[in-house]
Amino acid sequence: DTLDINGERVRLEGIDAPETAQSCKKANGEPWTCGLEASEVLRALIGNKSVSCDRVGKDKYGRTLGLCFADADELNAAMVRTGYAWAFIKYSQAYAAVEQEAKSQRAGVWQGPAMPAWEFRRRPDQTAAVSAPEGCLIKGNVSKTGQIYHTVASPWYGKVKVDESRGERWFCSEAEAIAAGWRAAERP
Repeated sequence: DTLDINGERVRLEGIDAPETAQSCKKANGEPWTCGLEASEVLRALIGNKSVSCDRVGKDKYGRTLGLCFADADELNAAMVRTGYAWAFIKYSQAYAAVEQEAKSQRAGVWQGPAMPAWEFRRRPDQTAAVSAPEGCLIKGNVSKTGQIYHTVASPWYGKVKVDESRGERWFCSEAEAIAAGWRAAERP
């Protein structure tokens, strides 16, 4: 739900997409990486199109809020319509009807149980995951058994916090973690 346009960070007004480190559940209860998929859907909606935003204000963190378009396609509504963002009704009713459409079609986050992003961000165990550098979601953890990395698929990912003062770090790929001498977390 955020774009970088010519060095300016613009948050899509009226919507809230899953956090990159967030998982949701399918109808059968199986987890899926809804946060990563939401990022990919936004990239796909943009493709090679020209992006423009009508700036509509600032949020409480000072970020620019915008109604954004990829050519003539409105990105805010498209993210909600595909089920890869919630209508952020705390701040705007603009996409409430679009959300009902996505919900009735069980699109994206509506296919099974999913915690809205605003609730996910309030969970203390998610603080480290939300602060990951853009695109670098692999957590390097130092433990008694050595240097271990955790991907978002790791069952411990949400509990692992990256403390750089202890030599822990973020990696952008598994290959990068392995090249640095870290090993994958063991699966239960």
